Amino acid sequence: MKLATYESDGAAKVGAIDDAGSRIFDLGGAAKRAGVDASLFASMLNLIDADDAGLDVARTLLDRRGDEADLWSSLRGTTLLAPLPEPRQMRDGMSFATHIRQSGRGARAMQAMQVGGVGAFDRVMAEPLPELAAVYRKIPIYYITNRQTVVGPDTIVRWPRYSKVMDYELEIAAITKRTRANIRAADAGGHIFGYTILNDFSARDRQFLEMEGRLGPAKGKSFDGSNAMGPWIVTADELGDPETLNVEVRVNGETRATSDTSGMLFSFAEFIADAAQDETIRAGEVFGSGTVGNCCGLEIGRFLKGGDEVALHVDRIGVLRNTIVAQN
Repeated sequence: MKLATYESDGAAKVGAIDDAGSRIFDLGGAAKRAGVDASLFASMLNLIDADDAGLDVARTLLDRRGDEADLWSSLRGTTLLAPLPEPRQMRDGMSFATHIRQSGRGARAMQAMQVGGVGAFDRVMAEPLPELAAVYRKIPIYYITNRQTVVGPDTIVRWPRYSKVMDYELEIAAITKRTRANIRAADAGGHIFGYTILNDFSARDRQFLEMEGRLGPAKGKSFDGSNAMGPWIVTADELGDPETLNVEVRVNGETRATSDTSGMLFSFAEFIADAAQDETIRAGEVFGSGTVGNCCGLEIGRFLKGGDEVALHVDRIGVLRNTIVAQN
């Protein structure tokens, strides 16, 4: 099932997307009509908290009332919000070796450009890739990002005034269900509610400056709109294996990168299990995979400019589009 948060009559509602990806079904309205507890669908967090029982109710409503035309709206005229507008927590990982190696080279190229200009940048980008540091295979590497800067599909992201180097990052995000500490990796799959697309926008110039101080990223990753998610959540049972997805980045319609999600250094289950060591993981948290290889500008030496539309395409999920506006 594909589940979205959308705006209707000035309020946020939870709905289910049809198989064609063209219509949305009002789950709360259907619940009221059926005499079912509509509070299950007051927010995506409410539905996540209801666990499998809530999803069963949603499926039953679709099955029994899916032929009632007035419960459906066309997506063409509907404003989709972030599917989980207020996550309870957000962690973002470094799961793809190609990205780690290429982004490290890209960072060195940016530093070289400050001294030697574009020629120096190009020379570093042509160098062989470094080996993957051993730590990335020892433990999942991640940081806690700002859960309050989440925006949805088709949102305009106003780039922070303190940055001139604008970058996108295509990621897959897992959303948790159930609240528990010390989750075993073998059981962690049962704690995944579903998956969505995450664009982890990055102010690269500020990020690299911050990390010279051996902390961060802070303002390099934390500004209004920096965590774009959507267009909806695909439940774990429908998506299947998240490491079998083909992905594509398009900027203004031009394909910048194609890749896939195979070969994660640590699976989502292992990532969740590691984070859950003596720490309670709550329903409604977001675990970002980290950038899929080739799927950010830093890796290929091509960044964004004001007015660019970034579209992240992911198999079995959909397309997340956002437009960048540079501020004076």
